[in-house]
Amino acid sequence: MAQDKFLSLLGMCRRAGRLQWGHDACVESAQRGRAALCLLATDASERLGRDVRRAAADETPILDTAYTMQQFEAAVGLHAGVLSTEDTGFAKELLRLYRNDSREDISV
Repeated sequence: MAQDKFLSLLGMCRRAGRLQWGHDACVESAQRGRAALCLLATDASERLGRDVRRAAADETPILDTAYTMQQFEAAVGLHAGVLSTEDTGFAKELLRLYRNDSREDISV
């Protein structure tokens, strides 16, 4: 149930115009220090994860989710392995929902 809330909130973030998607947009947002949270799909490439982590440079939280790119696409209508938001309100709520639903430890 919380999974549905997490994905629904991602869709709301997109409709509000507060979501970036794809390698270039997310890396640029993280490099400029504007990203409040980066979300990586479980099936994103290692190179993508490496690039996002390098761009974030310990200043932007990165959440390695258990969601696939297909689940991201169903939620936001865009096929991407990485999503990010520059809105701190959305970022905090996404983290809260993910932590409440997840059985694994999250390091962000």
